[in-house]
Amino acid sequence: MKHRNRKPRGNRTNYRKVAIMAVLFGALLIGGSITAFSNFGGQNQSSSSNPADIQQLISNLTTPVIPGAKAIGDDNATINIIEFGDYQCPFCARFNQETKDELVSKYVDTGIVRFGFKDLVINDLPKDKLSTLGAEASYCAAEQDKYWAYHDEVYRNSRGENTGWISSDSLVGFAANINMPNIAQFTDCLNSHKYNQLVVQNDIFAKNLGLASTPTFLILKDNSTKIAAVEGAQPIKVFDDVIAQYLNNTL
Repeated sequence: MKHRNRKPRGNRTNYRKVAIMAVLFGALLIGGSITAFSNFGGQNQSSSSNPADIQQLISNLTTPVIPGAKAIGDDNATINIIEFGDYQCPFCARFNQETKDELVSKYVDTGIVRFGFKDLVINDLPKDKLSTLGAEASYCAAEQDKYWAYHDEVYRNSRGENTGWISSDSLVGFAANINMPNIAQFTDCLNSHKYNQLVVQNDIFAKNLGLASTPTFLILKDNSTKIAAVEGAQPIKVFDDVIAQYLNNTL
């Protein structure tokens, strides 16, 4: 299978300064130019400068999928970072294991950044759709205020793409590992596929943005229509650079 998880962490700063150029029917054209954005897979050539459309898109990016899956950090933080990821993505797991805690310590805990997560499903197989199942499980955990603990536990146990490590049994086991208050409720939620359509909608939203690889991080500042996009499990210095440019009003 061709892997679409791109760009493991390295020395090269890999982000693009991009501006919201158009919003139409939930699709977004981002880029210093159409050509620049085409690297993200954007194909929509329509254009709209309607401020209401732009604000609606920003609201969609920054609003939690469900209340229990709220972004971590101060609601009044200056900068939002939204990760688009897949629970079978090894580079997402690498970011979670190697960079996320430092990002939270430096910027979320200090009130500068709100950090959220949305689903971009790229590793499902037709026969099992286990990436979707993992995402469904995260929202079952969110019902019991365990979204982020569960999110981190899944990535701690990552064993790569389509290696069988995600299953209904393992997902229930991860819930037990984090002391889910009501395992029976979690299990019933998971087995019912209660959140399947929600995950599908999240995935469509991400792909309508033109996003095609995981993890991809969209970084935006309050009262701005500019977005920085970071692809791959980049080191903290890449996020340092983008955040500094926002804070210094140079991006």
